[in-house]
Amino acid sequence: RYCAGWSDKFHGKTIPLDGDFFCYTRHEPVGICGQIIPWNFPLLMQAWKLGPALATGNVVVMKVAEQTPLSALHVASLVKEAGFPPGVVNIIPGYGPTAGAAISSHMDIDKVAFTGSTEVGHLIQKAAAESNLKRVTLELGGKSPNIIMSDADMDWAVDQAHFALFFNQGQCCCAGSRTYVQEDIYHEFVERSVEKAKARVVGNPFDFKTEQGPQVDEEQFKKILGYVNTGKREGAKLLCGGNPAADRGYFIQPTVFGDVQDNMTIAREEIFGPVMQILKFKTIEEVIARANDSKYGLAAAVFTKDIDKANYVSHGLRAGTVWVNCYNVFGAQAPFGGYKASGNGRELGEYGLEAYVEVKN
Repeated sequence: RYCAGWSDKFHGKTIPLDGDFFCYTRHEPVGICGQIIPWNFPLLMQAWKLGPALATGNVVVMKVAEQTPLSALHVASLVKEAGFPPGVVNIIPGYGPTAGAAISSHMDIDKVAFTGSTEVGHLIQKAAAESNLKRVTLELGGKSPNIIMSDADMDWAVDQAHFALFFNQGQCCCAGSRTYVQEDIYHEFVERSVEKAKARVVGNPFDFKTEQGPQVDEEQFKKILGYVNTGKREGAKLLCGGNPAADRGYFIQPTVFGDVQDNMTIAREEIFGPVMQILKFKTIEEVIARANDSKYGLAAAVFTKDIDKANYVSHGLRAGTVWVNCYNVFGAQAPFGGYKASGNGRELGEYGLEAYVEVKN
């Protein structure tokens, strides 16, 4: 709905030139847009991709995740029912090495937009460059720092840090997966975070009392438990969880590690599961430097009652989104995307339309 509102407003300009000339720009569609979406938010990611492409007059060839094809295919049936012209929206279920690779390397596709892992993002950018130099926007992985200052509202900070990590079973590219806590409140914060994790209800996702369902598949389930074992082996303190939460299915106990160090694997690699890592810091300058010491730069947050601290930290962090005293707040109006290995380009908002148009002078 938001993107549809832009369809008659995102236009060119008239530009004054020296001399007796009339100059103007036109926004024209890029053309055929290949879009590849992930499994963790299949319906939302489909909307994020379709909206700006259609609002700017493009056609779409979308590859949906092999783990979650049904919601996207249902949307395709609704698109047909709504009377879209044939060929405007095309939905392809399939695997990355076949369907995804075909999109990123196809000579007739003018742009590719991908949301997923940084590793696959490298492959897509390479394929795009080696084919027709198609435009590429990438929304990739993250290891987002969540900074809790000593003057933060403790109740709110604990609740929001829990939400930042455990939302969607931890399967979120912008999860607050490095929780930095100032040393004078560290022990209280850790104790309360462990209590909250232990109280988290794991079970049937169709039960409204359930707070955490299963991981998406066996591969992710085993990968997450592997990271838990690595954390223990490297010396992080396992404070709760760390095991399967049921005899069958891909359920994992809400897990919290304390005394985590920056050089540990669990503090550097994207786990994509319900595993919280809590790190201690002393000063603002120190935590900014440590937070930025990552190949990723997707999101971050800072919790403090001091607006000057909040602005100082948020300006110093190398991340595409910085939340202040909140987490995972999204609006269609606000751009989202990453620095560094977290991708390039932006989605949502007016910024998200730019990648889908050519500017003709």
